[in-house]
Amino acid sequence: MPFSQKLKWRKKSLLVAIFLLAIYLAPMFILGGNMHIRVHDNLDSNIAWYKVLHDSGELFSPLNSTIPQIINGLPRDAYGTEFSGIQWLYQLFSPVVAYTWSQTITRIFAFLGMYLLLKKHFIKNDDAYPIRVWVSLAFAITPFWPSGMLSTLGQPLALWAFLNIRARKGTWREWLTLTLLPFYSSFILGFFFFLTAMVLLWLRDVIVKKDWNIKFLASIAFMTSLYLAIEYRLVYSLVFPKEPTSRNEFVSSKLHFWHTIRLVFKNYFLGHTHVMTLHTFVIVPLSFIVLWIILKRKTWHEDKRYMQLFILNFVLSVWYAFWFNEMWQPLKEKISLLNTFNFARFHFLRPLIIYVMFAVGCLILWKINNKWKVFVKVCLILQILVLFAANPEIYYRVCHTPSFNQFYAVQQFKQIDHYIGKPKSSYRVASIGIHPAIAQYNGFYTLDTYNNYYPLSYKHQFRKIIAKELDKSPELRDYYDHWGNRCYIFVAELGKHYAFQKTSKKKIHHLDLNIKQFKKMGGRYIFSAVPILNAEQDHLHLLKVFHNKESAWTIYLYEAK
Repeated sequence: MPFSQKLKWRKKSLLVAIFLLAIYLAPMFILGGNMHIRVHDNLDSNIAWYKVLHDSGELFSPLNSTIPQIINGLPRDAYGTEFSGIQWLYQLFSPVVAYTWSQTITRIFAFLGMYLLLKKHFIKNDDAYPIRVWVSLAFAITPFWPSGMLSTLGQPLALWAFLNIRARKGTWREWLTLTLLPFYSSFILGFFFFLTAMVLLWLRDVIVKKDWNIKFLASIAFMTSLYLAIEYRLVYSLVFPKEPTSRNEFVSSKLHFWHTIRLVFKNYFLGHTHVMTLHTFVIVPLSFIVLWIILKRKTWHEDKRYMQLFILNFVLSVWYAFWFNEMWQPLKEKISLLNTFNFARFHFLRPLIIYVMFAVGCLILWKINNKWKVFVKVCLILQILVLFAANPEIYYRVCHTPSFNQFYAVQQFKQIDHYIGKPKSSYRVASIGIHPAIAQYNGFYTLDTYNNYYPLSYKHQFRKIIAKELDKSPELRDYYDHWGNRCYIFVAELGKHYAFQKTSKKKIHHLDLNIKQFKKMGGRYIFSAVPILNAEQDHLHLLKVFHNKESAWTIYLYEAK
């Protein structure tokens, strides 16, 4: 095929990929607040956090300041840095618009980064451009954790920049990339682990090649320093801890050996909710086919890049699982950092590793003959179909989760506010059967919350409210006492379920809360998504039941007597 014709097809492929990316993103732009998106670690937390911080006016507040709306004074630092790009989207736009543009920005740069990385360093063959294009598109539409921004999906772009600098071919573009990425990604939720990998790569060059490459080392130090400056609140809290936090009671290493082995293979084949690569059905089988061919042809030296990626992918799953093995617990009890910081998250490198491995594996098959080229094209198409089928609008609609508007039920909570008729700051509320983020989003002052950390003293205070319910359920007791980021009104009859929609027939028969402690902490009202049949015996009085056709919930408003 003449070069001009190849160039024409390459451009067409890129245009089609961009069009498909636009199709993938379209439901959010079309539906707005009626879109269906992830609830876990998204609607139930982060989106409400951004809005609470915006409404509080505490974006630039000093270190050690608090946000009164949450738990009678949540440390401002729990909401992260004011230099985060996603926080600024929520400062400038409505939550729906901010979320939509955050998704768009992330996926565009994920595509760009993977395409540049593959073209420059892994898939250089001119005729293999379909691999570059379609693997980049597949990577860009993986169902990443939304508030992670470019923490994982930005890693290919960062690796492109670092590898260019490492090869002494860095320009202003690479340095600009390393400068801007920290403003739209998280250090502790992705790039700490990525930069650690870059340091190991530099050390490998020093040991194996005797190449000190000062510019490469300086680029790593530059990006790390920029992250630490941006995350100054986190750095300050680690260096100058004010008081113990909920993280000090984490007990994460509880798995026995065989449970750990099961987790290794679960993570390897299925992935993790925060880095869901959906590699199970297409990429995993292809990866083993490529491995079989390499071993059969004895080309592991020529194909060492693929072998390195294949092994590293498995090693990351092993590391992830064994971080939760019981052998670590004695050491974690002695060294608090091992308990409060999740070093298992090296597996956040897996999206990058898996999709580069996918591309390199496709190239190995591509080079064999035309039949394998057809096979590769089929695999690329199938992977994109798998990812399109997992589009949030499809997946969460099929799962019957509420839309954005149904979840936050703004009009319904306005009715509740109007009925109570008092300034929200004059009383405190808690929720049963629904996430407290809903009340927080609607401006109510809550005693319950879901946050990455908060004062340990508050956790112990709040526990007195739910102590008898925790005694009924060993599972809930372990969940609260040994983790506790969800500081919820747990009810044994409900278990670890926090989203009882209005279609639910669930009822609470024997609620046993310490209402005296609830009132002592300022609590006045409870928003329950299910009826409490023994409310009066538990010193709760039903005031009114609130229905709204645009809400996912029926809200039973109880007042503490």
